[in-house]
Amino acid sequence: MSDLRPGDAAPDFTLPDAEGRKVSLREFRGRTVVLYFYPKDDTPGCTQEACDFRDHSREFSRLQAVILGISADSADSHRNFIRKYDLGRYGVPFFLLSDEEHRVLAAYGVWRKKNSPAGSRLGTVRTTMVIGGDGRIRKIYPQVKVAGHVAAVLRDLQSEVAA
Repeated sequence: MSDLRPGDAAPDFTLPDAEGRKVSLREFRGRTVVLYFYPKDDTPGCTQEACDFRDHSREFSRLQAVILGISADSADSHRNFIRKYDLGRYGVPFFLLSDEEHRVLAAYGVWRKKNSPAGSRLGTVRTTMVIGGDGRIRKIYPQVKVAGHVAAVLRDLQSEVAA
């Protein structure tokens, strides 16, 4: 498990998006990246989170922020999820990336043992990280609760810009 903290360099990665194109974190140097990790496409909490990012994507874009969502789902699953919920609606930088081998999830410390009534298993812990244009982690939101989360991230970014 990774012990990333604000101020650390964000581990670089290259992952396929929903169309199979390779997307690398380094492509977004000079821009703020909102990197969110989520457990599974088309589940209630993950759908709400993705739709909240979609609905606020123009505001993030005005702040020169790119939204990258990562899960262990396949590119096909992401493509279906995007179509079903019109996640590309506003044409702003919002990508869902596939990490089926869990390498990036592990590098960021979000692929962990999770306990449930059915027993323990490995899975993605819902987490968001804000990465500055310099490639360093500015803020970490661990174990995210979906309700109000996207609005809170947006408020924090707006506060930084206003400061």
